[in-house]
Amino acid sequence: MIPGYHAVRETLLKGFPAAEALWIVPGKRSGRLEEICSLAGRRGIPVLEVQPADLEKTAPGVAHQGIALLTADFNYSPIEDISDKTPDGNGHRLILALDHITDEGNFGAVIRTAAFFGVEALIIPKDRSAQVTPAVLKRASGAHSAVAVSRVVNLSRTLEHLKQAGIWVVGASGEASSSCYDFDWRLPVALVLGNESKGLGTAVRKACDHLVSIPAAGPVESLNVSVAAGVLLGEISRQRMKG
Repeated sequence: MIPGYHAVRETLLKGFPAAEALWIVPGKRSGRLEEICSLAGRRGIPVLEVQPADLEKTAPGVAHQGIALLTADFNYSPIEDISDKTPDGNGHRLILALDHITDEGNFGAVIRTAAFFGVEALIIPKDRSAQVTPAVLKRASGAHSAVAVSRVVNLSRTLEHLKQAGIWVVGASGEASSSCYDFDWRLPVALVLGNESKGLGTAVRKACDHLVSIPAAGPVESLNVSVAAGVLLGEISRQRMKG
């Protein structure tokens, strides 16, 4: 279930293929609700009135705003479809791997940031990691349809496989001596972001070809993982556009 006005609207606009019904809570009709109902109608998606309790039961603790798009289960992409993909004409590839990010809000924000900067795929572990849930989809605001997401049993082993496919694995670490602004990102790259509190795990860190940090200009020592993703992906995009 995809809850919230913005997430539902963006998903309908991007033509998410497996939408089964639009749920709305009875009450005053607003302009944005009418627009969403119209989008659903054009795609032949039935609009059903449900009680708030039904929405809360399906997505407990999520601010659904009285609207949700009911879909089939989220389809994770096979890792083989990602690792074996051919680079673009410039030899550029950009994959994002998340080493046990547990906060759903952070995960959803990272998905949206990744989509903005043209990341082709996200890789997450199956265990001890946030998965794609209604809360994540709401935070991603429709961006989930623009980025493939793959779940793997062993992230460090997957990174080693990516290296064999000619992809540089670069981890982000606050302790790294190399600045993200000095690294040449015009290579096929898998960028790895660590857990919110522990950073990169030992096995994942060893699997990285290189470690980079974001130089701090003020007294704060660290950034939220979704903000760090934006800084790093922004630098990658800047270098590649300039090149």
